[in-house]
Amino acid sequence: MIVPQSALAQEPEVEIERTGDRVTAKLAGYWTAEYAAAVERIADEITAETDTHHIIIDLAGVHRLDTLGAWVLDRTRHDLGKRDLSADFANADPEQQILLDEVAYRGFQETKPVKHSRFVDFLVDVGRTVHDAGHDLVSGVAFLGELIAAIIRIILNPSRFRGAAVVNQLEQIAYKGVPIIVLISFLVGCIIAQQGIFQLVRFGATPFVVDLIGILILRELAVLLTSIMVAGRSGSAFTAEIGSMKMREEIDALRVMGLDPIEVLIVPRIFALLIGLPLLTFISSIAALLGGGITAWLYGDVSPDVFLSRLKAAVDYHTFLVGIIKAPFMALVIGIIATLEGMAVEGSAESLGRHVTSSVVKAIFMVIVIDGLFAMFFAAIRF
Repeated sequence: MIVPQSALAQEPEVEIERTGDRVTAKLAGYWTAEYAAAVERIADEITAETDTHHIIIDLAGVHRLDTLGAWVLDRTRHDLGKRDLSADFANADPEQQILLDEVAYRGFQETKPVKHSRFVDFLVDVGRTVHDAGHDLVSGVAFLGELIAAIIRIILNPSRFRGAAVVNQLEQIAYKGVPIIVLISFLVGCIIAQQGIFQLVRFGATPFVVDLIGILILRELAVLLTSIMVAGRSGSAFTAEIGSMKMREEIDALRVMGLDPIEVLIVPRIFALLIGLPLLTFISSIAALLGGGITAWLYGDVSPDVFLSRLKAAVDYHTFLVGIIKAPFMALVIGIIATLEGMAVEGSAESLGRHVTSSVVKAIFMVIVIDGLFAMFFAAIRF
């Protein structure tokens, strides 16, 4: 069997010639990734056998050179340079020379980690958190200004209002959110009634559990539970939807078409939240009172007639209004945080997941803060 000469020439080879104080390494064959092991072996051989001041790496016999071969050759020159030996390439064709110029070996020096005390690291984390919180506050206020400007433009030109989008978002937020809101609120009402009866029965004041349930649910728990559920359910959906559109450059496409993304995507969602959250708060109050009433009847022997009569005496119109007044403000905060985090998503799935998580955490935190501020405000004005 006769093997073609061209096939024999593919294996990388080297011939080292010595002329005085000069060494010439004549390379041949294919210096490609296919022959990576042979390329590495020959490069090590050139480095080991060279002991003169100057070496010429002759590429005249190299039939093919790829990125791996060029990188190994440049690394070889770099290793010789560390031994105070000069190395130059010769007889490289233009394509090979371009590849050698583009592929440069660089040694990486390990950086020593800077040691800090745990206390210093803790202070750094606190400072970074405070800085980020201030940045988020400024961004939220600026975003609120853009939202108000968009609403004013819609008011001045009502044809720009997207009613169908608002109705669609209302279906997603309010209508489809009713089952989970009712279930959670009903169970929380049952738990509050059971624990209240368990504590009050020792004082013979079991009927006062009705006052506890009515005031606590109408003023605080109904709106708080609803807002947290909406932040986790709808707020995360807003961030994921807008973030996905940002990743696929659909928001940039809206701007190219002359449409304002805030008017198209954000205003309908904010309006739907402003309408849907108070409605869900009312439904949550009814479900929690129902759960509390059933538990008080079965667990504390408080009949439905007694429950309703005491509930009517314990709560008034102001008690109901406190929870309803809070709902739009919480809806506005949830909407701003969710959509702002969605607009901040970058081009990776990791960024999307990070901003969705941040949206839920920030929204729930701000809902609790707003509830506390309103509690202090209503207490101050005796409302």
